[in-house]
Amino acid sequence: MTRTAPPAPRLGLAANIGQFSLLVAVNALVGALLGQERLLTAFGESTFGSSPYTLALLFIAVFGLSKAGANFAAGHLSDRWGRKPVLILGWVFALPVPAMLILAPDWGWVIAANLLLGINQGLSWSATVVMKIDLAGPSRRGLAMGLNEAAGYIAVAVSSMATGWVASQYGWQPEAFLLGAAYIALALGLSVFAVRDTTAHAELESASHATAETLSTRQVFARTSLTDPTLSSVSQAGLVNNLNDGLVWGLLPVYFTANGLTLTQAGLIASVYPFVWGLGQLATGPWSDRAGRRRLIVAGMLAQAVALAAFATAGGFTVWFAAALLLGAGTAMVYPTILAAIGDVAHPSWRARAVGVYRLWRDAGFAVGALTAGLLADRFGIPTAIGAIAVLTAFSGLVVALRMRETHSPAR
Repeated sequence: MTRTAPPAPRLGLAANIGQFSLLVAVNALVGALLGQERLLTAFGESTFGSSPYTLALLFIAVFGLSKAGANFAAGHLSDRWGRKPVLILGWVFALPVPAMLILAPDWGWVIAANLLLGINQGLSWSATVVMKIDLAGPSRRGLAMGLNEAAGYIAVAVSSMATGWVASQYGWQPEAFLLGAAYIALALGLSVFAVRDTTAHAELESASHATAETLSTRQVFARTSLTDPTLSSVSQAGLVNNLNDGLVWGLLPVYFTANGLTLTQAGLIASVYPFVWGLGQLATGPWSDRAGRRRLIVAGMLAQAVALAAFATAGGFTVWFAAALLLGAGTAMVYPTILAAIGDVAHPSWRARAVGVYRLWRDAGFAVGALTAGLLADRFGIPTAIGAIAVLTAFSGLVVALRMRETHSPAR
C-alpha cells in the first residue's frame, strides 16, 4: 500500500484553514493549562498558609525563567528539528504537573511543578506561534497572531474561572487539578496525531525573498536583543509588558482583598483583565494589518501605564474594574502586534529563532516583575510597587516610539 504524499505547501490563512484552526485549538489548551496557574497563590495560601510577598511570588519567578529559557530553546530547535517535535516535547514536559499539584505537601512542590509548566508553556506556545506565522504568509500576520493569542488568553480567563469554581465546590486536591490533566491529554493527542509540521511553508516563503540570510543563533540573539532598533525595542517592550503582568498576577488579588473587596469582586477584576486581553486581540491583530504595528504598540504600553497608575492611586471596585478593562485593552494592543512585527522583520530562515529570543526576553519579565514587585511591596507597600512599574511601563512605550520603525505598510 503506497502512502499519499502530503500536499505541496501554500501560504495564506484560507489555503491552510484546517491546520490553522487546529493550532488555534491547541494553543487554547496551552492557555487553559496556564489558567490554573493564575490561582496558585490562592491555592498556596489556603493550603500552606501565607508567606512574605517575595517568597509567595517566587513560584512566578521560577515559571518565568523556565518559560523564558524554553522559548529560546524552542526557536533554535524549531529550525533544527522542525516545529511539530517541539510542540510535542512541550506537552511531554507537562505530563507530571497535575500529579505534582494534587500531591503537593508544601510550596516546594508547587515551585517544582511550575518549573515544568514553564518549560511546557515556552515550547508549546512558541511552536504554535511559529507555525501560524509560517502558514499565514506576509499579508495577514496580524490577524494570525490575534487569533493565536486570543485563543490562548480567553482560555486563560475561562480556565481560571472554572478552576476557582471547582476548587470552591469540591476542593483543590485532587478535583481542581484534574482539569489540567484533561487539557494535557487532549492537547498531546492532537499534537501527535493531527498537527502537521510547517517547516516547508517557511522554506517556501524564504525562497520568495530576493536575498538569502544565513545567521548563527548568536547573531540572531544579538540582532533581536541589541543591534536591530526595531527588534530590540519590541523585545524590551515585551519584557516590560510581562513584568507588569507578573505584578498583576501576584499582588493585585491580595491588594484587593486587603482593601475591602470580597473574594467574588477580586476574582471578577482579576478575570476581566485576561478576558479583555484575549478577546481584544481579535480586533487589534487585524487592526495592525491595516494601520501598521508601531502606533498600536506605543498606545498599548501607555494605556497599561495609565491603568497601573489608577490601581496605585485610586480605590474601590468601580475604579479598579475600569482600570482592569484598560489594562486588558492595552495589553491586547501590544501582544499580537509585536509578534507580527517580528514576522515582518525577521527572514524566514531565522524567524523561529528571532521569535524565541523575543519570547525569552518577554517571559523573563515574569521573573523580574514578580521579584521586583515582591521586594518593593515588602519594603514600601503594594501601591508603591504598582506605581514604580507604571512609570517603567510608560518609559518602555516611549522607547518604542523613538526607536522602532514601522514594519508593515497598510498598502501591502
